[in-house]
Amino acid sequence: MAKMWAGRFQKETDAVVNDFNSSVMFDCRMYAEDIQGSIAHATMLGRQGIIPQDDVHKIIEGLQGILADIEAGKIHFSPELYEDIHMANEQLLTERIGDAGKRLHTARSRNDQVALDMRLYVRREIKEIRALVLGFMHALCEVAAKHTETVMPGYTHLQRAQPITFAHHLMAYANMLKRDVRRLDDCLSGMDALPLGSGALAGTTYPIDRAFVAEQLGFSAVMDNSLDGVSDRDYCIELCADLSILMMHLSRLSEEVIAWCSWEFKFIELDDAYSTGSSIMPQKKNPDICELIRGKTGRVYGALTTLLTFMKAIPLAYNKDMQEDKEATFDAIDTVKNCLRVIAPMFRTMTVLTENMKNAAKRGFINATDCADYLTKKGMPFRDAYKATGTLVHYCIEQGKTLDTLSLDEYKAITPMFEDDVYHAIDLSTCVRERRSIGGPAPDEVARQLKVIEDFLAAQGGEN
Repeated sequence: MAKMWAGRFQKETDAVVNDFNSSVMFDCRMYAEDIQGSIAHATMLGRQGIIPQDDVHKIIEGLQGILADIEAGKIHFSPELYEDIHMANEQLLTERIGDAGKRLHTARSRNDQVALDMRLYVRREIKEIRALVLGFMHALCEVAAKHTETVMPGYTHLQRAQPITFAHHLMAYANMLKRDVRRLDDCLSGMDALPLGSGALAGTTYPIDRAFVAEQLGFSAVMDNSLDGVSDRDYCIELCADLSILMMHLSRLSEEVIAWCSWEFKFIELDDAYSTGSSIMPQKKNPDICELIRGKTGRVYGALTTLLTFMKAIPLAYNKDMQEDKEATFDAIDTVKNCLRVIAPMFRTMTVLTENMKNAAKRGFINATDCADYLTKKGMPFRDAYKATGTLVHYCIEQGKTLDTLSLDEYKAITPMFEDDVYHAIDLSTCVRERRSIGGPAPDEVARQLKVIEDFLAAQGGEN
């Protein structure tokens, strides 16, 4: 079958080159965006008197028929028949309506056509990802609301450090995800301009109305420079950077869930529906979902690296290297969506083993800072209080005791400033309740943090 760009060439494209050059097997997912853009373009051509209105009606009707047939599974794309989705739709249209279909490509190039399709597609996918992130934030809030007083150890260097609550821990991730949503919003805002009308690189001599097409397609502006319109994919790079940060957050949380599921921690137990077993060890219950999220994070990082690498040395304007934007971006989008779809219900169905968390918090001297603060509030300089508490911890380790099992005489052997009220000061519940500073783990303060996130979700209209 003759190529749409035939005329200059006197030979058929070699079959190997044809397969190598073709992108239809992956860019066919943009069929709806391509048709949407073509209908807006054809409508504008008719309004401007560039092509006859009768042809516009035939084009729109033909494109709508193609869309219906694709969605009904009646049309299948293959590199033997089509080079890319843009040529496929035009070819199908011409076969159906004749010469009127040949007028559709007036005043545009595949360069600005694909730039438009990609923006439309990415815009739609960002909105879907955004909704999934909001849904996961809802799940975190639901779990956190039940555990504002569930004491657990907080860690630094993976060593028990200070007492916090499970709700406090989850709210840290909710805040990270809130920033991820805002990054996606920034990406949407930055790409909110129409590239169509840029032509191959230098615009067009036809009297087109780009503002009308932008309005039809939901863009707030048109791109200001035709070279820029066809030759950059910074919004794809920005999206993959945003998705990489989002996946980094999901990966960190997944790593913690993996640890929490182990017998060494046993802070939570995943529902059977969100776990897997072993083919040889009958006792195993594996957190495979979290391990896959941790592993798939590398795929998204790879997409970002791919985009940055092939774009770094491309001269203006369009070059075929830019065809590589699609598979990398598509894979990053698919990966993130799949991870978000499974992690939210996994959290909603897991069992939090509150007693195990509390028992872990009782070990490791995580109330040592509160002991030092007790002395400081009594008038001892903090550094002296720090040293005195450190001496107590050393003594406890030697004697196999904890700070709350020491006698008052043992405390007073270090400094007479210790009184009976030290036991209240170092009680884990007190340690958590007294950390009322903004951002801290006190139940009332975490309830405030929860409300901030819940108000944000309500304002966004986030999915549950």
